[in-house]
Amino acid sequence: MNMVTSVPPKPSRLRGDRVTMAHGGGGKAMRDLIEEVFTDVFLPPGSEDQARLTSDALREPGAQLAFTTDSFVVAPIEFPGGDIGKIAVCGTVNDLAVGGAKPLWLSAAFIIEEGCEIALLHRVVASMKAEADKAGVRIVTGDTKVVERGSADQVFVTTSGVGVIPPHRDLAAETIQAGDVAIVNGVLGDHGATILAARGDMALTTDITSDCQSLNGLMETVLEAAPNARAARDATRGGLASCLNEMAEASALSIEIDETALPLRDEVKGVCEVLGLDPLYLANEGTLVLFVPEAEADAALAAMRARPEGQGAAIIGRAKAGHAGRVTMKTLFGGQRLVDTLVGEQLPRIC
Repeated sequence: MNMVTSVPPKPSRLRGDRVTMAHGGGGKAMRDLIEEVFTDVFLPPGSEDQARLTSDALREPGAQLAFTTDSFVVAPIEFPGGDIGKIAVCGTVNDLAVGGAKPLWLSAAFIIEEGCEIALLHRVVASMKAEADKAGVRIVTGDTKVVERGSADQVFVTTSGVGVIPPHRDLAAETIQAGDVAIVNGVLGDHGATILAARGDMALTTDITSDCQSLNGLMETVLEAAPNARAARDATRGGLASCLNEMAEASALSIEIDETALPLRDEVKGVCEVLGLDPLYLANEGTLVLFVPEAEADAALAAMRARPEGQGAAIIGRAKAGHAGRVTMKTLFGGQRLVDTLVGEQLPRIC
């Protein structure tokens, strides 16, 4: 008979179940917190104060490094479809991917409030590791700081990312041309609506979950199918409308979208109608807009729909000459509506 021997869990080195100021003091308590919560998950033993990195992709003539950084303060920390850890990885991976880079390495810095539950940190770090593994990136260095109670909101995360742009790949909004087609990979506004409902301020009940996901795999697939793709942006804060306005301004073109083509859930439309919000400005965390030449639009759309991150992909409009920097929408009733840049913030602390 085969005997299965269970491995007992390692005893915790931490005293208590909440972070104290001692965990930021530089001594044994801090080392125990860092090792048990962070480096035991992210890094191999014996890590130095800096990550030492190499990649065959860097040796290819003409390859470029891409570097980005972002901070995450989303409230609530955990929400349907994700948490602050997952969104930190996805957000940084996607910032690299939409520029044509292949993400390789991330750093992660944590600002932790005194009194934060250590169990919450374990969940956030596990979520980060799971998403990083899924995206094929490594979290290779980081930092922790502890601040007094009331100086933060449980935990804030800052991630930086490094990737490699292959030779001869140049995605930039300045390269968009008149006639190019605009494609989104999925439904719009899910993340913003999810966060709004999760806060509980409006007593909303909905089954919407955040679209939080890494898009580097999707981008690589699309760029193989549509090698002359012009530019892409992830539609995070400010939503699709803000992305399109930035791209119209950078390209010195106008962009027209079709309201009937926009992929929106009825639940998101309902939340927006009740609260007087515009879904075009709601944040997304797993949705991008891509401009490709018209001749490659069908191939790009099919490539997106072949992946789970792009099954809701749709062609939503095109770039046009004239009226540089202007975005308009053909409405359900056949009229034209100006889609301006968001003034202020529809919903703060969305990511």
